[in-house]
Amino acid sequence: MESQPTGATRKRRRGLVIAAICALSAVGGLVYWSQAPGAARTGARSKAHTSVPISIAAATRQDVPIYLTGLGTVQALFTVAIHTQVDGKLQDVFFKEGQRVKKGEVLAKIDPRLYQAALDQAKARKAIDEAALIADEKDLVRFATLVQKNAETQQNLDLQQSKVDQAKASIDADIAAIETAQTNLDYTNIVAPSDGRMGVRLVDPGNIVHASDQGAIAVLTQTQPTAVLFTLPAQTLDDVRAAMARGAVEVAAFDRDNVRLLSTGALATIDNMIDQTTATYRLKAMFANADETLWPGEFVNARLLLDVRKDAVVIPPLAVQRGPNGLFAWVVKADNTVEPRPIITGTTTGDRTIVTSGIAAGEHVVTDGQYKLQTGAAVTITPEHTAAQGNPS
Repeated sequence: MESQPTGATRKRRRGLVIAAICALSAVGGLVYWSQAPGAARTGARSKAHTSVPISIAAATRQDVPIYLTGLGTVQALFTVAIHTQVDGKLQDVFFKEGQRVKKGEVLAKIDPRLYQAALDQAKARKAIDEAALIADEKDLVRFATLVQKNAETQQNLDLQQSKVDQAKASIDADIAAIETAQTNLDYTNIVAPSDGRMGVRLVDPGNIVHASDQGAIAVLTQTQPTAVLFTLPAQTLDDVRAAMARGAVEVAAFDRDNVRLLSTGALATIDNMIDQTTATYRLKAMFANADETLWPGEFVNARLLLDVRKDAVVIPPLAVQRGPNGLFAWVVKADNTVEPRPIITGTTTGDRTIVTSGIAAGEHVVTDGQYKLQTGAAVTITPEHTAAQGNPS
């Protein structure tokens, strides 16, 4: 049989267990204290990494122009198809294609010989009738003398008076014939009805042309000044009419890419009805077009200056966010934390959005990096391109 441990043995074993426990506690404490500074540093680094990089812009007060833009086309002030007004052979063409011409300048000529002959004939007929009138008037004087002496009847005197009247009427008809013949002869010279620029020649010399021809010899357009016809949505009509009531309304014409300014003019008129199929209405603006930058038929973007909002609070459009409760912007507070601020906006023009409520001038709003933000988040101000690099694609 095994012997039971003595009291001394039990005391020795208890001492060894206590010593082992103390040793383990010492080792654990040493490990804890040796790693505590590193843990603190890691926590500090983690806290530093929670600072969100953003770009900001300050809300400012500015005078903001309010524009309305519509697609339009350039229209020449006059567009005239050059036709002949008499029949005949097109003898000469005096203009060059694309040439600028003045009003009254001869552009082409029809063979005038037949019309000159008709004029000469009408003048000869008038000379014959004038000679006949002189003879009839002399006979009338003689008949009147004889009637006074009772040597001629009153009836013959009246007949002679009728001949005189007929001769005078014939002369009047001859004068009209001469005017007609002269007009037709003048029409053999085809002249420019207004200043402008000639287009491509459509009929060559040597061809027989008629006044009833559908095709034109060429087309003349007057481009100085010129007009732009454009459309705007029907809901803007009242605002445009109010702007016209205040005075002249400026209209600028930009190229099709809406980048390059072509010319600046003024609104001339508003069409008298709204197109119900498109819910738009037409407007016409006039431009001096001294350098002929605007070309007939060209598509342009017409930008109408509706109003100027004085001393308005503006922020970049990138700062405006849309949430479930409407529009808001992230505002940077003095302690470099952010909060979402509900806002009410007005018109956006270019890189400026008018804020009518929610943000005061001088406050800073976040323009980039909003997707990482939460209420009260700490932020770090970075250049715009740095913050943009962190945005998801």
